[in-house]
Amino acid sequence: MKTTTTSTTKRRGDAAEDAALEHLQDAGLALIARNYRTPGRGGGEIDLIMRDPRDPRGATLVFVEVRQRSAGTHGGAGGSITGPKQRRIVFAAQHYLSRLRTVPPCRFDVVLVEEKITWLRAAFDAG
Repeated sequence: MKTTTTSTTKRRGDAAEDAALEHLQDAGLALIARNYRTPGRGGGEIDLIMRDPRDPRGATLVFVEVRQRSAGTHGGAGGSITGPKQRRIVFAAQHYLSRLRTVPPCRFDVVLVEEKITWLRAAFDAG
């Protein structure tokens, strides 16, 4: 029974990521990577890494966390982005950036997929 629940949860999560990706691409962002994970245990994952060519600072690299919850309890989808979750995302972003020759402007966005899609630009900082 647990496998079915996990499978259903994964499908819902994948569908939320698909919807968020489509929303961001419609807004002009370009996909760089999806589900980027740091190696080893205890690392982090970034749902979407996008490039925003419209940013006035230049082609900004955008690390996107997609959150979906069917119920609005406990703060809804937005309430699930806790300090520890943010730190894991920042850790994964630092790992990704360490592989680049030059570090572009970056930001951390959140896309909430509930009854509607809400895009929170620069939702949190790395510090």
